[in-house]
Formats: sequence, C-alpha cells, structure tokens
Amino acid sequence: MATPSFAYTFLFIFLCLVSVKLSTSSENQETFIVFTSKSKKPHLFSTHNDWYSSIIDRLSPLSHHPSQLLYTYDRVAHGFSARLTPSQASELRNIPGVISVLPDQARQLHTTHSPEFLGLTESSGLWPSSDYGDDVIVGVLDSGIWPERPSFSDKGLSPVPSSWKGKCENSADFPDTLCNRKIIGARAFYKGYEAFTGSPINESVEPKSPRDRNGHGTHTASIAAGSIVANASLFGYAQGEARGMAIKARIAVYKICWSLGCYDSDILSAFDQAVKDGVHVISLSVAIPRAYPEDYYRDSTAIGAFGAMEHGVVVSTVAGNTGPGARTATNVAPWILTVGASTIDRTFPADVVLGDGRIFTGMSLYSGEPLGDNKLPLVYGGDANSTYCYSGELIASKVTGKIVFCERGGNLDVDKGFAVREAGGVGMIVDGTAGTGELIYASAHVIPATNVDEMDGNKIKEYINSAPSPTAAIVFRGTVIGTSPSAPRVASFSSRGPNPLQFEILKPDVIAPGVNILAGWSGAIGPSGSVMDQRRVEFNIISGTSMACPHVSGLAALLRKAHPTWSPAAIKSALMTTAYTIDNAGNNLIDQATGNQSNPFIHGAGHVDPNRALDPGLVYDLGVSDYVALLCTIAYNMDELSVFVKDPSTVNCSEQNLGTPGSLNYPAFSLDFLYKNQVKYKRSVKNVGSEKRAVYEVKVNAPLGVQVSVSPTKLVFNETTDMLSYEITFTNAQPARFLNSYGSIAWEDGVHIVKSPIAVL
Repeated sequence: MATPSFAYTFLFIFLCLVSVKLSTSSENQETFIVFTSKSKKPHLFSTHNDWYSSIIDRLSPLSHHPSQLLYTYDRVAHGFSARLTPSQASELRNIPGVISVLPDQARQLHTTHSPEFLGLTESSGLWPSSDYGDDVIVGVLDSGIWPERPSFSDKGLSPVPSSWKGKCENSADFPDTLCNRKIIGARAFYKGYEAFTGSPINESVEPKSPRDRNGHGTHTASIAAGSIVANASLFGYAQGEARGMAIKARIAVYKICWSLGCYDSDILSAFDQAVKDGVHVISLSVAIPRAYPEDYYRDSTAIGAFGAMEHGVVVSTVAGNTGPGARTATNVAPWILTVGASTIDRTFPADVVLGDGRIFTGMSLYSGEPLGDNKLPLVYGGDANSTYCYSGELIASKVTGKIVFCERGGNLDVDKGFAVREAGGVGMIVDGTAGTGELIYASAHVIPATNVDEMDGNKIKEYINSAPSPTAAIVFRGTVIGTSPSAPRVASFSSRGPNPLQFEILKPDVIAPGVNILAGWSGAIGPSGSVMDQRRVEFNIISGTSMACPHVSGLAALLRKAHPTWSPAAIKSALMTTAYTIDNAGNNLIDQATGNQSNPFIHGAGHVDPNRALDPGLVYDLGVSDYVALLCTIAYNMDELSVFVKDPSTVNCSEQNLGTPGSLNYPAFSLDFLYKNQVKYKRSVKNVGSEKRAVYEVKVNAPLGVQVSVSPTKLVFNETTDMLSYEITFTNAQPARFLNSYGSIAWEDGVHIVKSPIAVL
C-alpha cells in the first residue's frame, strides 16, 4: 500500500493537472527525455517502469493526444522518454523524484591502407599482442549494417563470447540468421524518431530493422572490426587487402539513425541496451549539428557515456565536422574519447592542366573512359546560368562539348556531374568549399571530373575570366601512396578546441585517419549517396570524423583485449600519451585549413600510435569518483549531479572538489592566465610497465612566454608503489603578452616517453 504522504502528493499533483486541462489540450506533443532519482520511487510501485507509467497516466488528461511512454532507461541512466505537450512537460518537473525534463533532439552522422599507415603489423606490436581483439565486443551505434558484405565474414572466428547477453532481432529484411560469429547482435531503435516525425516509418523505403540503407553504419563497423578481405577497392581505387582495426572483435549493431537523423531518446536507449548486452566498447559516430555543446547534464550522449564508463565500457565518439573554426568540438565530456580526423599518405590525384600550361592537382574516383590528352574548352557554370550546376539549369549551348567548372555546395558533387552530362558537357571541375584550405574530397564521379581545393579553384576561375578562350584537360593518375603531400594532416572539417564547456579539459583527445577512407558499404545506395546513382559497390571511399572515430574504437578494443583490467580512462591515457605530432616528412603536423602548423587545440594530444599505446609505461587513471569531483568543482547542484550519480546522498561536494577543473587527472594540460599569472595543477600516474622498479624523469618543453616547473622532477616506482603524484606550476613570464602558445611535458625512463601536451589560451 501507498504511504499517506505519497498518496496525498500524487492526489495533489493530479488535481493540479486537471485544473489546467482546458488551457493545454490544444498543444502539440513533442518527445521529452525525463531523468529521475532512482531512490525516490514511491513504495507503492513495485518497479520503476510502473512508476513511470503511472506518471504518464496522470499527465494524459492534459491533452487530447494520448501520452505515450517510448523508452525506459535503467542502466546508463534512470528515467524514460515520452510524447508530451510542453505544458505536460512543465507539470512533470513538479513531480517529486523528477530531476530534469529535456526535449529530444536530432544528431547527425559525422567514414585498406589505414592499418598499414598506423603501423599495425602481424609480426609484432598491438595486433598479435591483443590476438586481434578476439572476443572483445564493439557496439556500433549508427545507421545499421549490411551484413552480407565480406567484411563481416565470421570465417575462422571462435564461438560467440559466453559473456554476450544480446540478441539479433528478427525482421523481414534482416532475419536473425544473418547474425553470425562476427555480427553477434543487431537491434533497431526508432520510437523516438517516429514520435518526432509523427508517423510510422515507411517500411517500403526504410524498414524498421537493423539493415543499413545509408551506408554510414556499414562503413564505420567495418573500419572498427571488419574481417580481412582480399582485393578490396572502389572501382579499382585503393586496391588491396581491407581489414578493420580489430579483425577478431565482434560487432553488435544498434541502429539509431534514420533518414532524418538520430534522436537522443533512441541513442540513450541504445546506450542502455548495449551496456546490458555486454559490449566492451561503444563507437558512436554522431554529433549534435550545432557547434556549441550542451552542459553535460543536458547532453544525452554525455549522460549515456557516463553510465557506460561506470560499467567499464570505453565510449569513442566524433569531435564533429564543423571545423575549422575554434571552439567547435562537440562530445567534449572528459569521460568520452573524442576523436578528430586526419589524412593518410594515400591520394587519388586527377590533375587539371590549363591551356596556359599550369597544373593543379585535384582528386577523383572517376572510373570510366578518360577525356584524353587534348585540351577542351572550359566554361564557368555561373556563365552558363548555374553556379552550382543544378539539373535543368545549365544552358546547353554554352556547355556542350566543354569542361564545366562548378562551385561546391547546394547539391552533391555527383549530381553536378549528372547535370553537366544532361546539358551536353563532357567533363567537370569542382571547386573547394570556402574556408577549407587544401582539403579535397575524392568523389566517385559519373563523368570525367576532379575536385580541387579552394585556393586552386580560385586560380582556375581567374584563368577562365582572363583567358580569351580558356581550355583544360583532366589527367587521372589512379592511386598514389607517398610523402607528398605530407601526412598525417589535420582535416579542415575536423572540429577543434578550445573546449567550449571547460577550457581546462583539452579536446579533441586525439586524431585518427578520417579522409578518403575505404571501407564496407550498403547495397541499398550508390557510392555517391545520390538517388540518381544506380551503381552498387561492396566498398566505398568517404571522409569525416565519423571515419576517424571507429579507427580509435577498434584500437580501444585491441587495448581492452591486451589489458583487460585497464579502465576506460587508462585506455584513453595510453592512446593520448603515446600519440605523435610529427608527420612523415619529419615536420610538425599541418592543419589543412591554413597550411600552417597545427596545435593541441586542433589535434589534441596528437595522432594515435597503436603499437606505442600497447606499452605506454605510465597511465593517468580516472574513475567515477574523479568525474563526480569534477562535476562538484564546476558547481553542479544536487539535481544536476543526480543525473549521473544514482545515490546523490553519497556525494559531499565540499570534500569532493578539485579546486579547478584543470586538476582532473587528465593526460593533457590546458589553461589561461586571464585572471591570474600562475596556475597549478595536480596529477597522478600509475606504472603499468613490466619493470616495477622504474625511474622516470621529467622533460619540459615550455610554451613560449610561460615558465613551467614540476615537483618532484623524478618519480621512483617499486614493487609496492605503482602510483605517484606530482604538481605542475605554470607562470606567465610575459603578462602583457597575448599567449596562445603550446608545449609539452614528458616523463621518460629510457624506454617509454609519456608525453602530455600543454595548451595556453
């Protein structure tokens, strides 16, 4: 029976709800995510689900639409999502035990040679030491999977791990027999999506199953844990042996993304289910479409990732594709592994040769008959009535038999090619996007065409405007691997820091291959993504931080296998402190957007180095209590803390306070001198090397204008002491100077170099 106090409380709430029925019944419903305090469930309800259902029942009189419970969450968070009117949501905030009520929102998807570029080999290092990730389960939260692709063969794999608790959902176009020892589970989450659109998914176009109709999920899954495939390529480009980062790891598919986006209510439910199912790593290549992230307690990805971390699951996500502006990084919670994108040393050059003899190197994945060596007339699309080369707009008399220069944007590059061909054009050059510098996307064009970068595009346009009879040829050079241009470089689109929420926590954490990456593809869509593209391929080449993220997810799976007792923070630390910042030409990393030297606000700790991460020497470890201390430090109140902490009564923020967010035991340092000329941070490191009696000495590369002192300067470990602490002090030696300078500290024992970047605003 209910206690009198709870009974009267709910009676009072019910009467209040009824009293405002007339003013709210005409409102439209929206989806809201509701976080509750686990400990405040009234005793008259035997389960939390009963409690949530009762709440929804009491809200129903406020609207002529029936309120609908979509999901309940009980593993990575406590609460539910439901269809409610704004007034119902407002009243819901008054119910005891309800912590916060957040509107659902959409997030967007942000894709042979990269293992070799990363230095992974079968003879030594991370691959053989981790047995290629055997039995580690990677949960891929994305657009689903096309299971028939060779990347998902289970040949040679051992039985499904006994720890696995998930399942393969059965549906008409995805029978559970398609799961095997590689794809061990597949589920679809769409209730939030349907609730937002207001109608059921049209299953004749987009079946409610784990099958991937987009291509993105298949691509990311095969990068993280795809099996070995011989002679993989896209139309002969990037030909070679394709393999994922962790070829023996298992894939659990959680389809959260549909044609109009990926909704938080579905994402959070997938997080919850993945942890229940027993995944070890979660790979999430989605981000909010705007540049500025929300506070952690309002960010469903941060909330879900915290709960996953609490259960020992590594969560790897994208930094986002909203670069190159500053403070554009998203998914910046410190318990998340945030990944930016870089280039590799493989390109697909297609040169533009102008009539005046100048040559500009572009990129193309065109596979048909070339134009030949003879130069052809060249025309600007804007002079033929369509700057962006839209279908039906180009004037045929002005483009027939010519190469057309089209501005990027407005429509897909391949759709521009269809438009040029439709108007009689024979070739195409596509300009780079403004602000992206030297970035070039390789597109699978349907006519002889190439993409050039922004600067070269401007020069070609100048030539068209100045030459009396401009001409050009396009020369396709296939697949080229080499040191020109140098690699890796930070992709222009890769989102950057400083961290918009806490500048003291450096983001992104690392960068990884994300430009023009070959991986598996859906059989439902062509390689260009255009509805007009009827070609079907097993592999595709695309770009994005979405492609960088699963590279790191796969590496995390390998490290999880090699070091099963390591925490998610230890795995992140190993990847960060062993990352490199020197390219294959021996110079500091370059930012594609500017052509200038990159810095930690752009590339984080640097580019991942898998084999060095296997044996990092020292790690900066963190657990739930450390992150709770951070939340106390940034002044979260009890309601906000309750979103993360199941029993907030155990938290005493007066004692669990770091003093400054910069004293979180993070493997990087970020600071400014806006209000003071001296900053002190504390750190602790754990010896995870094979030598227990290790001695590490500090080496400081101080940022320009900053004095850096470390105490102590030597760390002496032994059989009984594997954890030691130090304090680092930063002093502004030039108070009148605007700093923005960078450096590093490293702990060295003669074998290991444990390096942390320093970034000063």
